[in-house]
Amino acid sequence: MTTRGVGEAREPRAAGRGVRGDLFDPQCPTRQLLDRIGTKWTSMAVKTLADAAPDEVRFAELRRRMPGVSQKMLSVTLRSLTHDGLVSRRVEPTVPPRVFYRLTGLGLSLEAVLAGLRDWAEEHMAEIHRANDAAAQEVDES
Repeated sequence: MTTRGVGEAREPRAAGRGVRGDLFDPQCPTRQLLDRIGTKWTSMAVKTLADAAPDEVRFAELRRRMPGVSQKMLSVTLRSLTHDGLVSRRVEPTVPPRVFYRLTGLGLSLEAVLAGLRDWAEEHMAEIHRANDAAAQEVDES
């Protein structure tokens, strides 16, 4: 295993199927993936679907269980998760169509990671809030 210091040149890595990405490579799609899975709506959608697993959840029910999410934002989030293979989508050809979602195995593996991040955020929110208040007070005093 080699270690590199900050700012050292890196060999470009392929980001194709079966090859590990490199967050520090500006051309690596890992950055875009982290942008997609790092949103609050993604975390909430994955949590909601994980709570229902292995059952499916209808779009309208997902929206009810995710306070504050707009129909458009939920649709964009679910489309992204489906495109990335984290969520499966099933449409019943009724009028109007009934659309169901569930986590894939890959999505369930993401839930474990996001759960740790959510737990950390909830546990440390008071400390972060105090730090933000202190920083704002410093700005006000200068």
